[in-house]
Amino acid sequence: MNPVAAHNEQPDVSFDGGDLDCGNGLLLLIRKHIDPLPRGGLLEIRSREISVDEDLPAWCRLTGNDLITWTKQGKERSFLVCKGKLAERGESETPKAPLRPAAAAPIEAVVPRRAAPIAAPTIPALAVMGIGSWPRPRWMIEAMHDHVQGRLDEAAFHQTADDAVRLAVSAQEKAGVDVVTDGEQRRDSYASFVATRLEGCQLVPLIDLLPLVDHPEEFEAELRALDVPAGDVRHPGVFGQIKRVRPIVRHELDFVRGITSKPIKIALPGPYLLTRTMWMECISEQVYSSREQIAADIVRALREEVIDLLDGGAALVQLDEPVLSEVVFSGAKNKRSFMCGALSESLGPEHELGFARELMNAVVDGLPKERIALHVCRGNWTPDESVALAGSYEPLVETLAGMKVGAYLLEMCTPRAGEMEILRRLPGDTRIGVGVVNQKHAAPEAVDDVAAKIGHAIDLFGRDRVLLHPDCGFATFADNPICSCSSAEAKLDIVARAAKRFAI
Repeated sequence: MNPVAAHNEQPDVSFDGGDLDCGNGLLLLIRKHIDPLPRGGLLEIRSREISVDEDLPAWCRLTGNDLITWTKQGKERSFLVCKGKLAERGESETPKAPLRPAAAAPIEAVVPRRAAPIAAPTIPALAVMGIGSWPRPRWMIEAMHDHVQGRLDEAAFHQTADDAVRLAVSAQEKAGVDVVTDGEQRRDSYASFVATRLEGCQLVPLIDLLPLVDHPEEFEAELRALDVPAGDVRHPGVFGQIKRVRPIVRHELDFVRGITSKPIKIALPGPYLLTRTMWMECISEQVYSSREQIAADIVRALREEVIDLLDGGAALVQLDEPVLSEVVFSGAKNKRSFMCGALSESLGPEHELGFARELMNAVVDGLPKERIALHVCRGNWTPDESVALAGSYEPLVETLAGMKVGAYLLEMCTPRAGEMEILRRLPGDTRIGVGVVNQKHAAPEAVDDVAAKIGHAIDLFGRDRVLLHPDCGFATFADNPICSCSSAEAKLDIVARAAKRFAI
């Protein structure tokens, strides 16, 4: 498209991107301004960067937004972009003021702690639980997208989510679990949702990040091959200092406590995962000078949240670190895997594992070990086992053993995870959560087969140390669930029935 003398349409919103290019923060600013617009809304992007002439039209094609016109006067450029298709605006429609998301809670220097800690019930031996996520109803996914894009306010979103959580908890209780989760119904994914709760972050579609990786066309093709919906999956982008100005998931715990008497587990992305996710060169370095610097703020925010959850009566706080598998099993980036966090720099397994251990211990140091768990798997974005990482816990076990947690909830049912015997090298005072059903397989496992896995775990670790769960969550990404609600309930029911054979 050639430049024109002037735009024929008036923008609804306009901003100046200055000298930023698409790989150096401009896309974040575009996303910040375009997301609140209704479909058909017009955004003007002013720029003085020559590379935007080619990169912005390409971004529009990738994201399905219309580039209407652009102008050029010397170094000054102006691009008029329609959110979606111009036809959605309506020929006779008067441009509307863009809808804005509901304002976040007022910024406070420190989020107040609870007046008095709430006691948490003890988790019994052979306790059955889900890992975290549960398939969201379609109406919940629609509400999530509407909320992110500013069409649904905070109060209405949480009313919808409350209903989804009630269904998820009811299904788990019906299946016979001993520990419940809220199914992560309010989250777009197990990790990136934190960008909606922390100051200094925003969610951007994964496809927006293609200009930031080497060979973006190849990467886009790989995402398609790996069954990753790059247009739907969103990724945190950092544009300011990361601060916990309101609770991250405390509201999830408070709601679940009101609808169940069972012990509650709350999952959070771990500090290494979040550091790898949020540190992206050319974006993060505008705020932080190093990965270690951003990690310090992430650790501070997570530690505050974990303390809050423990005070709030969470029986178990689970920290998810699946990207550890990417460190040791993907090689020197010679095998692409998709995980939130695997897009940023990695300095080699020895350095990364040590860094991950230090970050985890900084978060949990001095906290009640028996109420802190670590979850590791090998990727859970597609039911296709062939594209997920594979390898035993051998290269990870020393790092896991060095983390000051009281339980390890580990993928173990899939053959990709190797032999269970390796886990005997974990500290003897910790509990071992064993994946005994594979959420990737549509067909339910036989009760006899699950019971055999439970018996093997008891033989290795002793009955009192064993916890039982699927290999991973049932819906890591809201838009891309691994299985259906009925399948998830059936698999937990099978685990519960198999566990009863070992009741004392």
